Amino acid sequence: MVTGIQNLDPSTNASPDSLQTFEGSVEQLRGLVSERAMTGETMLLNMGPHHPSTHGVLRLLLELDGEQIVTCLPDVGYLHTGIEKSIEARTYEKGLPLTDRMDYLAPMNNNMAFSLAVEKLTGLDVPERAQVIRVICLELTRINSHLVWLGTHALDMGAMSVFLYCFREREYILDLFELLSGQRMMTSYIRPGGIWRDLPAEFMPALERFVGYMPGKIDDYERLLTNNPLWMDRTQGIGVIEPEEGIALGVSGPSLRGSGVNWDIRKAHPYSGYEKYDFNVPLGEHGDVYDRFYVRVLEMRESVKIIQQAMKNIPGGPFRSTNRKFVPPPRAELGRSMEAVIHHFKLWTEGYTAPDSEVFVAIESPRGEIGCYLHGTGGNKPRRVHFKTPSFMHISALGKIAEGHMIADLVGIIGSVDIVLGDSDR
Repeated sequence: MVTGIQNLDPSTNASPDSLQTFEGSVEQLRGLVSERAMTGETMLLNMGPHHPSTHGVLRLLLELDGEQIVTCLPDVGYLHTGIEKSIEARTYEKGLPLTDRMDYLAPMNNNMAFSLAVEKLTGLDVPERAQVIRVICLELTRINSHLVWLGTHALDMGAMSVFLYCFREREYILDLFELLSGQRMMTSYIRPGGIWRDLPAEFMPALERFVGYMPGKIDDYERLLTNNPLWMDRTQGIGVIEPEEGIALGVSGPSLRGSGVNWDIRKAHPYSGYEKYDFNVPLGEHGDVYDRFYVRVLEMRESVKIIQQAMKNIPGGPFRSTNRKFVPPPRAELGRSMEAVIHHFKLWTEGYTAPDSEVFVAIESPRGEIGCYLHGTGGNKPRRVHFKTPSFMHISALGKIAEGHMIADLVGIIGSVDIVLGDSDR
């Protein structure tokens, strides 16, 4: 029998005698850990699933030689929601709100991936005004997500002030989302055919104030961290991802670009008119925790630039497709048009049909590449829905990245790849 797998959670204040111990056969662990663990030469220790530094309900089975990590085995599924199967049981329109609940820090990106897949499957058009507003929303979401990441990542490493400042700016973005959708987080604002509603009158002045002061706030974050000796000591040379290794492990987004790999879907395969915007793709040089941090800081600056360009070029016209087979008519039409009433009734009771075909769409989310696979049935519900999410890929890569490092370094490594467990356990 193999014993000694304990729960590493200092917040419990439990005595050593009260810590949980796992007992299992050698064969259950053989091939997952080294042969040294089989003989008791190394220690097996649970980090999580309830642990403040795992950024969600994540269990890591660590094999330790002293405080050095020999093997790291991620164990997911504690937050499983069944969202993909739930969408398959709903019409396309009613399935969209469930996408908000996956990566709950980037709900509009989830909406966007699903909407683009539906539009590709059905051939649904999207007006130019909606395309530009979508870009504004996606870049606000990128800044919002990076602020949460930076604040919590810095807090994990002992820099509490940064956490407070980042969440202060995040509140402003959530207020903007509330102006748009009536919701701060689960917005369901980006929908097949466009967006839910047009920009309210007070939105643009509020957005102008935000893009005006946000660069100065990013300067503040940099003054606190970028050249801070303690921060550099904890992050430089730690958790290095070599470019080829990152690609092989399926790493994407800022975590891959931190290794110097110039891959951004907004540039490589533009959508929603991203080819019209002038922005840089920040790249790291060493692929360590520090580079992944700095790439995200620079990305926030680039997102502000994109938003400023979009604000200057918002065209007039409709904000959603006028195809009444897919998009409900405006409320004003319901009082004067029986045809509009019929379309409204059929869309919200039966939904619309999509061809018996399959499509795949990939976009750039704050965490990396998110893809949506849809297989229609010819009816009003999809046969299969599947999302390729960056958090799942990054959790899978943790085991490789963490090998050879200290337990204290693992805290920074987990934060640096930016995972959201709702994005993984679908």
